[in-house]
Amino acid sequence: MKKYIEVSMGSFMISHGYDQNNKEIEERVVVDGFSKKLVAVDRIKSVSEKYILTDYLDGRWIYWEYLESYEEVKQMLADV
Repeated sequence: MKKYIEVSMGSFMISHGYDQNNKEIEERVVVDGFSKKLVAVDRIKSVSEKYILTDYLDGRWIYWEYLESYEEVKQMLADV
């Protein structure tokens, strides 16, 4: 059974991989405000004070901004 946490997500950055000079290819998406999303815990790669890094389709990664505090997200993950 998959485990999820509910987090208020905002703007995000998609990492599409690297170019021939080993520079990360990024696509920044800016949205107004935050909206609640259910995030599958097994897709989360890391959490920082600003971003939740998740995997995406075709080997891409997404860095999501989130509204909750780092401690709140850490506790949600510990409770799963």
